[in-house]
Amino acid sequence: MLSTSRRLLLGAALSSAALAGCGLLDSGPEPEPQPDPLQPLLNEALALAAAYDRAILADASLAARLTPLADDHRAHAAELTRVIGTAAPSVAPSSSAPAGAGETTATLRKAEQAAQRTAVAACKAATPERAGLTGSIAACRATHAEALR
Repeated sequence: MLSTSRRLLLGAALSSAALAGCGLLDSGPEPEPQPDPLQPLLNEALALAAAYDRAILADASLAARLTPLADDHRAHAAELTRVIGTAAPSVAPSSSAPAGAGETTATLRKAEQAAQRTAVAACKAATPERAGLTGSIAACRATHAEALR
């Protein structure tokens, strides 16, 4: 038969072991959450919208041609933000651009082609619930590249 002090000591040891097993006594840092696989598409959508805005600011005669393309990227960014569940970044058109930052339609086309490849890769790796969105973005980017010919 165990004495009262031994029972208390054993109880305390078991309680400590149980708490340690639950992670309450762990002193290690929490692991960093992995970024969402759609984050690169969101980053590209925002970058492409900004690039179109800079091109329009550099050459206002391109506004009618490029504004709908920039708006598509802002719409993609808004939907990706919703799906990822992050705070909504600013997707409004930029009202200023650094001097000399205007992209040409040729550089915009190259950016669209590169972004389309990223979207295709994301579509291939996406879960079925996200494949439709990523496929739609890939198709839109391919269409933009052709529109910029």
